[in-house]
Amino acid sequence: MTVIGQDDQGTEARPRRATGQGVILLAGSCLPILGSVLLAPVLPRLMDAFAGTAGVDVLVPIVLTAPALVIGLLAPVAGRLVDAAGRKRVLVVALLVYALFGTAPLYLDTLGAIVASRVGVGVCEAAIMTACTTLLADLFDGTARDRWFGRQTIATTLAATVFFGLGGALGAVSWRAPFWLYLSSLVIALLVAVFVRSTGRTPAASLPPVPWRLIAVPCLVTLFGGVVFYTPIAELSLVLASVGVTSTATIGLVSAVASLATAAGGFTFSRVAGRGPRVLLPVALALAAAGLVVVGVSSAVPVIAVGAVIASAGTGLLLPTLLTWALSGLGFAERGRGTGFWTAAMFIGQFFCPLVLLAAAGPLGGLSAAILALGVLTAGVAAFAPAIVRAQRSSRAVTTPVS
Repeated sequence: MTVIGQDDQGTEARPRRATGQGVILLAGSCLPILGSVLLAPVLPRLMDAFAGTAGVDVLVPIVLTAPALVIGLLAPVAGRLVDAAGRKRVLVVALLVYALFGTAPLYLDTLGAIVASRVGVGVCEAAIMTACTTLLADLFDGTARDRWFGRQTIATTLAATVFFGLGGALGAVSWRAPFWLYLSSLVIALLVAVFVRSTGRTPAASLPPVPWRLIAVPCLVTLFGGVVFYTPIAELSLVLASVGVTSTATIGLVSAVASLATAAGGFTFSRVAGRGPRVLLPVALALAAAGLVVVGVSSAVPVIAVGAVIASAGTGLLLPTLLTWALSGLGFAERGRGTGFWTAAMFIGQFFCPLVLLAAAGPLGGLSAAILALGVLTAGVAAFAPAIVRAQRSSRAVTTPVS
């Protein structure tokens, strides 16, 4: 057996070599999660440290959210670089520069400079996420690729839980201390350089056009899916606070259980991926919808927790389903850009999630009502999902991907 990538159709990789490379790429995929959750526990301390800075109430939250917005804006550019310059080269450079921007707040003394460094982190994360996902798609094929996309969801979800805890522990020492963890990208860069093999393809001098017939519909659904996916993550603590929960331990426990449910959804995907998006997409959306409706209608903490678990299990299944659907018809020369557009759609959806719910909360009478409305809307999308997939497949049938 030979390592996948020597031809675009793919054969089975040598198990040990391919598995080792896959694990390294999963570790790289976790770094963008590091940027989005590591600093959440230290935001109050950061606020205190720069209390005299004009606009501190706005700038400090941007320290947390800027990387996600930059990923959403620049992932398509990263995808083009990945196709044009080569996946491994882009990934190694991005990992090295990531350590530089990520650790910059250790010695920066102004909040404006720290925000600027976080924009740099987002640029690197766009390249890292796009390159890692594209390499996984190159390295594996068929059911093996499905399993690894499921594992990617599991790894990033569990990493979010671990990074949140590490951020809190290190933040107890100093608001700067969590930034030391960004040096971990140097270790991953070394592992990628030594162990991750190129796909056996040389980047094309002239890239073929982006196959919009293949990726437009999955990316549009993913934009909505990003809002759904991020709602249990971003809004659960606020919902619990709105019903009178003041204990951070209780909020943390419920959030951790919901996070584990997301990982369980990703694990389930690796077992049922063969059923395809026509089956899995409506199931994932229906689970997420049911959970969001339960969260939106209840004021009892145990019931809200159950709803969060159901919704998170659905979003854990939803994420790899959307990714597999988006990339399934792409050839080697298009895969990086396809991954970039899909990543952009997901992160832009996540970025706008709090804004959409905040805008809906006013006229609907509160955050819970807004989440309920999102749940009802998600149920409607779930009902039409089979027809959406069927229509996209019909369009795909007249499109020949360029290999």
